Amino acid sequence: MRELRFRVSGAEWEELADLADACGGTPEEWVAEVVRERLRLERARVGAEAGRLAGRHAALLKRLGE
Repeated sequence: MRELRFRVSGAEWEELADLADACGGTPEEWVAEVVRERLRLERARVGAEAGRLAGRHAALLKRLGE
């Protein structure tokens, strides 16, 4: 597992700590979950766009594959 470190302001840290506490976790757990969710959304967005482009250019892709 890799470690990711970044800086936040004191006010941001306090807000993050309060939010994590309200959700029943640690700031680190909360940030990790947010990052995972953002990655999931980006994978879905890229996959949808790839599917749209593949459909739009299906004839060309078929010709290139022959």
